[in-house]
Amino acid sequence: MTKSFAISILFLCFLFPCTTCAQLSVPSFGKGLRITSEDSTFYLKVGFRFQTLYQNQWQLPNNDFSSFEDYQSSLFIRRSRLKFDGWALSPKLTYKAELSLSNRDNGGGNSSRYSNAANIILDAFIKWNFYKGFTLWAGQGKLPGNRERLVSSGNLQFVDRSRLNSRFTLDRDAGLMLIHKHKIGRKAVFIETFALTSGEGKNVTASNVGGYGYTMKVEAFPFGSFQSKGAYVGSAVKKEETPKLAIAVAYDINENAGRERGQKGDFILVEEGIPFGKNLYSFFADLMFKYQSWSVMAEYVDRKATDDNPFILNNEGEVINEYYTGSATNLAIGYMMPKNWEVALRWTNVKPTKDVANNEDQYTLGFSKFVVGHKLKVQTDVTLRKIDVAEDELNFRMQMDLHF
Repeated sequence: MTKSFAISILFLCFLFPCTTCAQLSVPSFGKGLRITSEDSTFYLKVGFRFQTLYQNQWQLPNNDFSSFEDYQSSLFIRRSRLKFDGWALSPKLTYKAELSLSNRDNGGGNSSRYSNAANIILDAFIKWNFYKGFTLWAGQGKLPGNRERLVSSGNLQFVDRSRLNSRFTLDRDAGLMLIHKHKIGRKAVFIETFALTSGEGKNVTASNVGGYGYTMKVEAFPFGSFQSKGAYVGSAVKKEETPKLAIAVAYDINENAGRERGQKGDFILVEEGIPFGKNLYSFFADLMFKYQSWSVMAEYVDRKATDDNPFILNNEGEVINEYYTGSATNLAIGYMMPKNWEVALRWTNVKPTKDVANNEDQYTLGFSKFVVGHKLKVQTDVTLRKIDVAEDELNFRMQMDLHF
């Protein structure tokens, strides 16, 4: 039992006996445990979820399906999380905290930059709707980058996110955001976001080694909002009776980036006396479209370093470190069949800068059964990964997801 899990259980044990002076409700499966204080100045929702993943991988020698080699398989808890969210004093002051409990999920923090501790805290922030459509956000959480990353791992259309996300996402960071939401006309909704953050990702405890991160995003809903925040939910689990579309562009400047991929990746280590870091510039464009049983999501990202050169050189002109730069495209389409069975296809193309990594394409076929939407589901997918100057790979995954 992890220390964070024990603390969370202890917290709940102290909390629930006090429900004689508060209101406890359990609306239905997947809606969490809800507590409202007697004087209605505090609201808390507690949720727990986990994902059990079975994974298989084969190498295809000479890129030939007639033979399979180097078979590997694994079975583990992909994610296990506790979530707390609600409001304090007023529904205009909201908060969220999310903890990762499984080793596969939180990762080892075997670095002084994390105080040699695991990355247990995922989200910990407050949001204050201080004036009409203006909201101030403070704490640690997801940056307004690519759409697939902003879709919760519990609401994904496939077993997991694409290669575009793993190579180029902004992920989580700590700092401030200003969010403005407003309507134009009868239906169109627009959201503008500006974030000022550390630029080094979540749970860093050491002094900032580079500059800060500056993220700007504009999103438009020309036909109005989706049901149940569906612009950031994979699959057509809620069928839209009229077409709904979300389009977004975002731009991130990571000043003197301290890690290989901005807010993620290994920390850049340079020789003593070498000026530290280069700026990373990331551009994102994406969309989500849903209508009845159909869902479509598309993403594009392009990342460059200062002077279009991702390599860091020493005084002798030797490469001592590099940033992960380049571009990627991701396209997914799904169709929800009767009784909540879905078939989905995804194509991902990654083109890193020359000599940084190899180009690759991934072709994924997914098949899912949604028992209670994304709260209880079984998902499978098979992926063909084609990598330049390397052997192809074939992957099969099956995952069960439960979220109360």
